[in-house]
Amino acid sequence: MTFTRESCVVVSDEQVSTSVGDEAVILGMRDGVYYGLDAVGARIWELLATPRRVSELVCTISDEFEVARERCERDVLDLLEELSRRALIREHREGDAALP
Repeated sequence: MTFTRESCVVVSDEQVSTSVGDEAVILGMRDGVYYGLDAVGARIWELLATPRRVSELVCTISDEFEVARERCERDVLDLLEELSRRALIREHREGDAALP
């Protein structure tokens, strides 16, 4: 799936996850594979516990980790695409639950 700045994403029901220190460990229920996220990825994962727009993720991450917005947006979109391919996140559609 291709996400844009306006896409709203949330973790899927096809996974279970936990925090280990400042990292996240995710088990993909579809493929039975464990995935690990570093501190930045774990922060994004934490934010995705509730539906978030990509633009909101970019603002939060670029501020917290002091990275240029353009670079941050590319990196966030790349991570979201990878998580989506593995069915770990999904697009949040209007009519699901309200945005925060």
